[in-house]
Amino acid sequence: MHIFAESKKQNATKSLVLTSKRQCMKFVKMHGTGNDYVYVNCFTEKVEKPEELVRFISDRHKGIGSDGLVLILPSDGCDFRMRMFNPDGSEAEMCGNASRCVGKFVFDYGLTDKTTLTLETKAGIKRLQLFPENGKVAGVCVDMGEPVLKSISIPVNLPVDEVIDYLVSFGEDTYRITCVSMGNPHTVIFTEDIDDLEIESTGKRIEQDVLFPERTNVEFVKILSSRQAKMRVWERGTGETQACGTGACAALTAGVLNGLLDEKAVISLPGGDLEIEWNRENNHIFMTGNAVTVFEGEVEVKS
Repeated sequence: MHIFAESKKQNATKSLVLTSKRQCMKFVKMHGTGNDYVYVNCFTEKVEKPEELVRFISDRHKGIGSDGLVLILPSDGCDFRMRMFNPDGSEAEMCGNASRCVGKFVFDYGLTDKTTLTLETKAGIKRLQLFPENGKVAGVCVDMGEPVLKSISIPVNLPVDEVIDYLVSFGEDTYRITCVSMGNPHTVIFTEDIDDLEIESTGKRIEQDVLFPERTNVEFVKILSSRQAKMRVWERGTGETQACGTGACAALTAGVLNGLLDEKAVISLPGGDLEIEWNRENNHIFMTGNAVTVFEGEVEVKS
């Protein structure tokens, strides 16, 4: 495959690799709390073999550069459908930051004028509340649904019904882990030492451990107060990212279960803050954060 891209931000043009025959696909680069993806409107664009395309799209040296690829598609039962692919080609069930950006995309680009939307994902239906400012969406609140705590459903291979503050060894390192699914699997570790943590080696080792048959996202969380925590995340199939929406939801859930966080708290990540609330009346987790358009462009894919 070869790619050609032009991107525009404040009348600036960014060029990548120029090839002879240009059959260009339009895209928009966006980020939510620094978690950046390439978004494609599949109402007008056709994407073949996205599991291959994402490897080029995500490359930060030879491609556009992103944490993955998000396709925005029609849905039979919802307003829109989202598919998301990691840089390694795997398809993820859900991404909270990406879902906020999908809400901004469809509103800002005129695919809808609704400010309350339903979004079909592989992790189920998510409900989005959009907050427009001057005709553009600035922030989005996502009803992330109920956290899943049953070991068999996450899944995690441990001989307990729920994995809460459970002591586990990964190689030479031992951690107390809490496991949560937000439609995708998460392993939360509370620790004081996250700034100097060698997250690439540690995160990768835990992600791929035999305890997790579908691998796992790994959150390292430092409690700052009952209403704020600091987090670094190792995302399954991606690596360390600036933010992870489902991971922040899992961290809040784990914090509440371990008596460390209130049911509403700010999770601070390298890319910014997310406000997470666990509504115990309906058992749903709500995530509020920004959604930002970085630039538009066209990319050529040729096999």
